[in-house]
Order: sequence, then structure tokens, then C-alpha cells
Amino acid sequence: MSVLEAFTFLSFWALGLSLSRVEQSQISVSAEVKKSVDINCKIESTNFPTEAVHWYRQRMNQALEHLIFVSSVTVPAQSQIGGKSNKVVARKNSQTFTSTLTVNFIEKEDEGIYYCAGWKTSYNKIFGAGTKLFVIDRNLATDMTPKPTVFLPSIAEIEHSKVGTYLCLLEKFFPNAIQVYWKEKNDNRVLESMQGNTVKTDDTYMKFSWLTVSEESMGKEHICFVKHEKNRVEPVQEILFPSINEVVSSAVMPTDSPNDCLKDESKVSDSDSRKACVRNESEVTNSTKACLKDESNTLQLQLENTSAYYTYLLLLLKSSLYFATIISCLFRRTVCSSGKTS
Repeated sequence: MSVLEAFTFLSFWALGLSLSRVEQSQISVSAEVKKSVDINCKIESTNFPTEAVHWYRQRMNQALEHLIFVSSVTVPAQSQIGGKSNKVVARKNSQTFTSTLTVNFIEKEDEGIYYCAGWKTSYNKIFGAGTKLFVIDRNLATDMTPKPTVFLPSIAEIEHSKVGTYLCLLEKFFPNAIQVYWKEKNDNRVLESMQGNTVKTDDTYMKFSWLTVSEESMGKEHICFVKHEKNRVEPVQEILFPSINEVVSSAVMPTDSPNDCLKDESKVSDSDSRKACVRNESEVTNSTKACLKDESNTLQLQLENTSAYYTYLLLLLKSSLYFATIISCLFRRTVCSSGKTS
């Protein structure tokens, strides 16, 4: 760092700036060895043109390291790392209020989480959520987006427990960085849901999430949001689930054509068809929705078997943890008894 850069940095630190928010919308980025990659950060500040934006990196099992900072909107900042000049380059765009970090000459050692940050006051720095960089050494398949399979609640669960459970299974995606959350349709509140672990299957990953809906909310439609870097149009994929009341009524009086697609105005009327719409945010605007449909008893049976399979895995995991706990307790008891005897 030059004397001028150091002076500028200390000046910004001492004065503090009117920064209010730092947002990193990318949860992950992937790049091949020897290539370059851009990581973006949005800054909310009343003094953005002179705001000092800092970039950090945290590699696995290592401390957080400061990489570079940029304050000018016209002159990019460059830094030498590992003997390579211009290894990282930081820029600011005054029109979009963003900062971009470019990592060049990608190596496996560059994997980690990259954070954008800025000073809110002279003693309070705000960090973004972080963007994880994956370094890959092979060409990926053309479509690595999460592939959803949906499971609607059973009539037995609804009648017995007075609740209904939606389950969203996501498969064959890469990389493994993914965010899944649920909302009621036309409501911005994120609902409390359960998340399964992200599991590696061959060269890709799978994950499932489920939402338990109370009796008071059974008349509302719900949406499962999936955020992943490989989503084709928008970073957030939306999967619309019909209201549980529709599931119940459709089980009693099926009226829907098997070729119909679930839309805002037409609801699911056959619970055995296991239908839900997959929507990107841009598709919500123009009401263009792609649909997942089960039109055969064979696929329906496959979905039910898949659900039973993952339920079995959960029970097996719980049993294994219980067994390990019992063994640990018995072992401690044996050691303690031996100590008292001696």
C-alpha cells in the first residue's frame, strides 16, 4: 500500500462516512482455473463518490484478510497478491452505486468467501453477507440449476393433525451454495421453515426444505423461493404451492383437466396430480409460468417412494445419533468406574 493510499484510508476511517447498507446479492460465483471472475456489491450511501469500499477474503480455516479498498469512481484500485500484479482489481460505479471486485488468474487457493464492507462511523464497519467463490477444474453441464420436485400434504395429515406440510426437493444443482425460504403469496414475510442438509450426489448436490402450515393459513397459497447462481433468468426461482384447502377439496371433487397448468386464477383441483408452478421473478411480471406436472401413475408412485426414502434417511440419522450418544455415556461410565476402583 502506498503512502497516499494509506493516508486516504486513515482519513476515511477517522472521519466516518454516511454509509447505511452493504448488499451482496450473489451467494456464490464459479470460475475455472486461470480465468477471471467478478463479485458485485451494492452500497447505500449519501456520499458514494468518496466512499471507501473495502474487500476481504476468508479462506477455509484461515483468518479474515483485507485484500483491497477503492475510493475513486474513476480510477480502479489494483493490488498484487502472491507475486502477481493486478491479482485483484476493485472498481466503483457511481450510476449503479456498486463496487466490483475482479479476481484474476484464478487458482484453487482463491476459493473462499469474499466480503464487501464500508465504514458507517469511525468505529463501526458494515459487512455484506459474503459471496462464495468456487474454483472448478472441469467444464460443467449446461444446466446446473436446482431441479424441483414438489410434495403436497396428505389428507390424513390434514385431518389428523390439523396442519399440512409442503415439501420441496431440489436436485442436480452445482455449486452447493443455495438459499431456500418460504413466503405466503402476496406477503413479504419470510416464514419459519425446516431445511435439510445439502447432500452431494455424484457430481451435483441435492437439498430439501419443508414448510408446515397451520390451520389458520390453509386457505392461502405459498411460495418456495430458491436462490442459486445457476438460475437461468433471475437469481431467485419461485415454486408456487396451492392452498391446502384446494388440496382437500380436489381430493373430494376432482374437476381439473390433467393438461391444465396451475396459474393465479386456476387452482390445483386434483391432489394426485402433484402440480406446482415454477416461476422466475421476471416471469411473475408477465404472468408466464412454467409448470411441473405429473400425468402418470408411475411418476406419482415415484414421488411417493422418494418421499418415503428421505423420511427413512432422516429416521436413520436420528437413530445413529441416539446410538452414538448411548455408547458415549456407557464408555464414560466405564472409565469413571475403573478410576474409582483403582
